[in-house]
Amino acid sequence: MIEAKAINHIGIAVRSIKESRGFYEGVLGARFEGFEEVPSQKVRVGFFLIGEPGCEVRLELLEATSDDSPIAKFIEKRGEGIQHIAYTVSDIQKRLDALKAAGVRLIDEKPRAGAHGNQIAFLHPKSSGGVLSELCEP
Repeated sequence: MIEAKAINHIGIAVRSIKESRGFYEGVLGARFEGFEEVPSQKVRVGFFLIGEPGCEVRLELLEATSDDSPIAKFIEKRGEGIQHIAYTVSDIQKRLDALKAAGVRLIDEKPRAGAHGNQIAFLHPKSSGGVLSELCEP
C-alpha cells in the first residue's frame, strides 16, 4: 500500500513553459513559484500553485531540455497534457519494497533525487490503471 498523505503535485508536459505560463496564470489564476532544472530527468520544471491558501494544489509544468528526455518522448507520442500524478509518502523505500513484494510493477526500485529536494520514484502505468504515478518523500 502507498499510504499517500496527499497529492504532492500534478505533472503536465508542455513544449514551452514560457508559452504555457499565460494560461495557468492569466486564465486559471495560478501563482508562479519558480523554475528548477532537473538534469537527471532532462527537464526544466515551472512550479505553480492554484487554489485558496491552505488548499493549494501544485502544478508542475514539465519542459524537455533534450530531445531524448522522457518528456520529449511523451509529447511526441501523446502531445501536451497531464503526464503524471505525484503522491506524498513517508519512508519511500519501505513503500517501494512493499509494492514490489505485492507484484506492483515499478519503474524505480530505488528512490532518486527530484525537484524541491524530494526523493522520488515512479510506478509503471500498467500497474496503476494507465496513470503514471510518482511517489515523493520530502
